[in-house]
Amino acid sequence: MQVELNSLDLKILKLLQQDARITTAELADKVGVSQSPCWRRICRLEQAGVIRKKVVLLDNEKVGLEVVIFTAVNLSTHHGKTLQEFEQRVKNFPEVVECYTMTGNMDYMLKIVTKDMHHYEKFAREHLAQIPNIREMHSNVAITRIKDTTELPLG
Repeated sequence: MQVELNSLDLKILKLLQQDARITTAELADKVGVSQSPCWRRICRLEQAGVIRKKVVLLDNEKVGLEVVIFTAVNLSTHHGKTLQEFEQRVKNFPEVVECYTMTGNMDYMLKIVTKDMHHYEKFAREHLAQIPNIREMHSNVAITRIKDTTELPLG
């Protein structure tokens, strides 16, 4: 269910997306309200699930995870148990940082991060390909990162 957001909410969210470490006082000053109403709005946005969590974003290359692979997966059957099993297994792989169900030719798209191609090959052979009912997998290795953001395009 979509939450109604006014212009003040959007200003707060835009600033928090840029830097979640900003203090409530700094945030209130930047959006033009006092600290208490600003804090109450943040709490309301958290309770409504608009703000899911606050995290630290790491540079994958600086922590030794230099390879990003996008893997499209097609399953051989599509009944509920098969889908649930695939999704649960994928959720348990730390290398898979994103997973989406897809329309079109493939059932799922995975974003996988590993330290090198050898690690990816080992992961794909020993873990991913061992999931039952995978009919096919197609992997593409990212070469250059052009844009990488977590900021949503808010109004």
